[in-house]
Amino acid sequence: MMGRALLAAGLGALISACSVVGPDYVKPTAPVPTAYRPGWKEARPADGIPRGAWWSIFTDPQLDTLASRIEVSNQTLRIAEARFRQAQAVTAQARAGWYPSVGADASASRSGVRSSFSTGATTTYHLGTDALWEPDLWGKVRRTVEAATATEQASVAEVESARLSAEAALAQNYFLLRVIDAQRELLVNTVEAFQRSLDLTHNRYESGVAAKVDVVQADVQLKGAQAQLIDVGIDRARFEHAIALLVGEPASSLSIPPAPLIAKHISFPLGLPSELLERRPDIAAQERSIAAANARIGVAQAAFYPSLSLSGSLGFRNSLLGDLISVPSRVWALGAGLAQTLFDGGARKAVSQQAIAAYDSEVALYRQTVLAAFREVEDQLATLRILEEEAKVQDELVRAARHATELVTNQYRAGVVSFLNVINAQTTALNAERTALNLEGRRLIAAVLLVKALGGGWTTNGQP
Repeated sequence: MMGRALLAAGLGALISACSVVGPDYVKPTAPVPTAYRPGWKEARPADGIPRGAWWSIFTDPQLDTLASRIEVSNQTLRIAEARFRQAQAVTAQARAGWYPSVGADASASRSGVRSSFSTGATTTYHLGTDALWEPDLWGKVRRTVEAATATEQASVAEVESARLSAEAALAQNYFLLRVIDAQRELLVNTVEAFQRSLDLTHNRYESGVAAKVDVVQADVQLKGAQAQLIDVGIDRARFEHAIALLVGEPASSLSIPPAPLIAKHISFPLGLPSELLERRPDIAAQERSIAAANARIGVAQAAFYPSLSLSGSLGFRNSLLGDLISVPSRVWALGAGLAQTLFDGGARKAVSQQAIAAYDSEVALYRQTVLAAFREVEDQLATLRILEEEAKVQDELVRAARHATELVTNQYRAGVVSFLNVINAQTTALNAERTALNLEGRRLIAAVLLVKALGGGWTTNGQP
């Protein structure tokens, strides 16, 4: 009894003297400005704020319907969610290291001896349990749990990143589809206008006041517009198929009827709080990856210290099965062992150096992710501002081109100019209107990309 007491006291003193090895995690600094452009607020962490249905700010019911299907049907999102569940299981596995493993066994054996002096055989029955536990003297299990937990949290952020990317991709493809619909409507109207021009030149040719070449030129122009009208079907099918992939449907089964481009432009408030950038899931995931890498340094350093294992067993052993479960048949055992690697050719040191280098790499990647995030926000803010100015000029150009077409057409009817002037004016007007539609789409795409760059949406009062 005295020996067991001394053993227990010695083990208790050893365990209490030990500590967790490896560095405690401290979030690294990053080159984050206090504000974007003048008038923006100082950044504050806000990655836990729900993003919600940010696409509803564009007030397009069809887009709302399609975006709601991503949550249940997008396969990329399902992959991310499955990886999150996998990370949860890894964390549970790591936590199991804090507890002993307990097993049970039952056996029966028969043995005998035959010699010139005696001959006989005996049967032995055994029923028992055993336990094995390795105390976490140096924090190896604790650091392993820290790494697994941080990886699990990174997986949560990766799910959010996959969801946000899918939603943004859907919005982009949807707006491009609607731009194609608007261009198709423009070309339909253009074909009708060119048909009227052909009829006009044909009538003038029949009346002897126009040359045959005017009829040919009008016909060429009409055929060109008809070809463009057919060609837009290629891009429309491509965008429709991309949307089908995002909502988890075969490309052939999704059909989106043509509709006008009704999405409104968003007025981004100058006081938009820059803490929305902290909601970016890719930044959150990368920061958690740093925490996991930091914990793995402790796991690697714990290998330099001895490991202690405690074992115990309790059971029954008897040659008579009926008397197996009885006090006289009880057997027990307790044991403890220390193990220490004395020489490994530098393997443990190399593993520790790998863990430190991996941590440094994650820190650099985190800072690069933050820099790239701010660049994306600034890019889209500049794009929106410049496109708004360009759209105003383009709208003026469209109005001027339409007016020029009317004037030149009237001059042609009066016989003042040739039909070539009419063709040039109509072509200029068509190109101006198509460019205006493209600018409309680019502005909507830039708005979507800004929402994505900020990590989600916000309310109309500028608050998250």
